[in-house]
Amino acid sequence: MTDWTTIQNVVFPLENDPDVLSLYLDADTWARFGDTETRVSDNAHIDDLISRESIRIGATARVSFASYFNAFPASYWQHWTTVRSIRLNLQTEGAGTLMIYRSTAHGIAQRVESHALAGTMSTSVDLPVVTFGDGGWYWFDIVAGTEPLVLRGGSWATPDEPARTGKVCLGITTFNKPDYCVETLDALAGSGALLGEIDRVFLVDQGNDKVKAQGAYPAVAARLGDQLQVIEQPNLGGSGGFARSMAETLDRPESDFVLLLDDDVKVEPESIFRALQFGRFSRRPVLVGGHMFDLLDRPVLHAFAETVDLKPFVWHSEPHDKVPHDFRFSNLRQTRWMHARMDADYNGWWFCLIPTEALRSVGLSLPAFIKWDDAEYCLRAGAAGFATVSLPGAALWHVSWLDKDDSIDWQAYFHARNRFVAALLHSPFKGGGDLLRDSRIWDIKHLLSMQYYPVALRQQALRDVLSGPAHMHATLPTKLAELRAQAADFREKRVLKSDAETPVTNEGKRVYPIPAGTQQARGPRGLALILFTAQMVARHWLVKPAAANVERPQVELSKRDGVWFRLPYFDSALVSTADGAGKTWYSRDRRQFRRMLRESWRLHREIGRRWPELARQYRDALPEITSVKEWDKTLGR
Repeated sequence: MTDWTTIQNVVFPLENDPDVLSLYLDADTWARFGDTETRVSDNAHIDDLISRESIRIGATARVSFASYFNAFPASYWQHWTTVRSIRLNLQTEGAGTLMIYRSTAHGIAQRVESHALAGTMSTSVDLPVVTFGDGGWYWFDIVAGTEPLVLRGGSWATPDEPARTGKVCLGITTFNKPDYCVETLDALAGSGALLGEIDRVFLVDQGNDKVKAQGAYPAVAARLGDQLQVIEQPNLGGSGGFARSMAETLDRPESDFVLLLDDDVKVEPESIFRALQFGRFSRRPVLVGGHMFDLLDRPVLHAFAETVDLKPFVWHSEPHDKVPHDFRFSNLRQTRWMHARMDADYNGWWFCLIPTEALRSVGLSLPAFIKWDDAEYCLRAGAAGFATVSLPGAALWHVSWLDKDDSIDWQAYFHARNRFVAALLHSPFKGGGDLLRDSRIWDIKHLLSMQYYPVALRQQALRDVLSGPAHMHATLPTKLAELRAQAADFREKRVLKSDAETPVTNEGKRVYPIPAGTQQARGPRGLALILFTAQMVARHWLVKPAAANVERPQVELSKRDGVWFRLPYFDSALVSTADGAGKTWYSRDRRQFRRMLRESWRLHREIGRRWPELARQYRDALPEITSVKEWDKTLGR
């Protein structure tokens, strides 16, 4: 008798949140008008959910499970795993019809077969996974008869044998997000059968607002028992916390994988199970990434397949013109681009499953603190034969970066330093390709926008890169404090939050219209950009700011309008912060502009001149600085 292994369960939301229902089922009737589809009716509501596994379908209603979390991404399983056959198992009560569909890589739906449902019954349908080379999903629809029908449970299973059978350790790194962490632990404690697949949960607490001090912690810790291990250590950033989880996992012979999770997230536990099963059945060991939804706007998908453009050495979310994607207005059936298989270069460490075989082969995280540690690791693993797969149907909700602007905060240092280090390690182009030119442009944009603090940090980053790889471990515990301390030297880093401390502007508030159909005007391009840059650099270099605009801000701009191609026209400006909590006073400093522009050109020229030497240094040092032995020194383990 063939043993069937469940690789994906049919699930519904953990809580009664109507906003996320569209991620679990498509209960809408859609009509096509020209090239667009429009929702014309809704056949299910949050009140129809009976449990985590079951739902009531109203009399004569039709509900499709062609949804992000309940359709089966067959193309990914065919391309990356040994699975060639699956079985859909459903338990139902009531009369109706079950219909099975598949899609092509172009998003064209094709009906596969249908079955009558009656009474209390179990239905199993065997389906091949052999014709999904470039894309395609399986899903099912249920149409109820003249009485309501209940779906009691469902799963997708395979008769194939997994290549790996070990458990998974979870690595959660946190810095002063204890409430999120307790919620995640609570979700894991209530995840039922998934708990049997988890070896250890390593919660690496690097903050001063401790997870253990939360009122709800003792109860959830008691439910997890020995499976939970809280590790308190100094703040070594995401890379330090995740490196600790990686190292601890290597000491667990029961585990074949470590799954890295960010702290400010809401977890869908089924995603962990799916990623683990995908990793177990992969033909070769692969890194399995999960997608990211917006925690504050939960039907919106922000990341699908992450890639690195090696020429300028920048990351992108693919398809770049399709995300963010809102499932309220276009579900899986209507979103044709989502049916094509999309391959990724890396996955963010908000959710990334890494096989221990990769850890032993390529080492632990780069000592990067934050930024680029995830991309660099996946590039390093990919070069060693461990691909990254961003798996549809495996996801979590993460606090989005839309209300942040870390390019002008202390994180500017890590954006620049780690991008250059990653390029020195992995760029195939002479002199890093277009990286130096792109980095110089970033400096000019910041300087013309009167943002001197991030330029100071970016230049410090380049000086550290020039010092060689030894600085990365040496400065890991201390660099953040140094960067934050420097903010006191820049007036722009003081956020004005009250009317009493916010000065009146000389010219009032400026509002610029945004072109129809766009979120943000793009600014000049081509020849217009060259002329604009030359004109503005000359202005900031030669023309002294008006005395009145030094004493008080010249204008007030919204965050949307305070962009690099508008700010250079002013001597000073009040600009709203990204989170809307206050305003920043930018003021033009001609002496600072001249000094920093000269230093920018000097540093970039020096890195360009020494690129072959630096690349050799960092590549030679990589095995040591990512080794367990070296990390143990930094971690004090």
